[in-house]
Amino acid sequence: MATITDSISLTAARVPPEPSRALDDLIAPLQKIAASSPNLTASHLPEFEINGDRYQLPRYFFVGPNGGDVPIRVGIFATIHGDEPEGAHAIVRFIKLLEELPELATGYNLAFYPVCNPTGFEDGTRLSRSGRDLDREFWKNSTEPEVRLLQAELVSRSFQGIISLHTDSRSQAFSGFAQGWTLTKNLIEPALAAAEEFLPRGEFSASGALRSGRANPHAVVEGILSAPPKVRPRLFWRLLHPRRNI
Repeated sequence: MATITDSISLTAARVPPEPSRALDDLIAPLQKIAASSPNLTASHLPEFEINGDRYQLPRYFFVGPNGGDVPIRVGIFATIHGDEPEGAHAIVRFIKLLEELPELATGYNLAFYPVCNPTGFEDGTRLSRSGRDLDREFWKNSTEPEVRLLQAELVSRSFQGIISLHTDSRSQAFSGFAQGWTLTKNLIEPALAAAEEFLPRGEFSASGALRSGRANPHAVVEGILSAPPKVRPRLFWRLLHPRRNI
């Protein structure tokens, strides 16, 4: 089985931030599902302190039905920018769908991290409460506790695919990028074709990546949430979508 390592990033059109969001309210439906589900487990990361307050990064594991081979491990991350809550809401909806139709996850072990920047989520700000853009801190010896915890997950879990959900005020359509023609054609292009049922394609689409045969250079930003630097092969990179109201 081929190993897929690196990240897809989903980005959507920005709506005004909601002040004082409550993390417990967001994850309450997932906690309820995990309490009785044979597929979903809640196992949050260790607590850390910011300005005297204690926080945790919520984490959920969904184990799909056996697909006849070694399960593919995928990590799905959201709200690394606190003013982009749509990804967190999308994870909640996706897990609810998987609970109803677990066969959709056949052959997959999925790890969900719906809120990677809890203080920014609460405050409705891109940055964490320490004033840092956490999605520029990865693999740079950061001292930010959220980044250190997530880096440990990325190393220890050995994900074969990483999806980072984002939203963007500059786009009203889905776009996609991949490192290499094969994954662009067989992963990004079919994904965008399916997404066109709901939204048009964006300025940087998979067709552009197909023409160039490589990732769009604008998709590569130093310090973003991604696979550990020494992991090889690094096969796929980014997929973007516009922000939508939840």
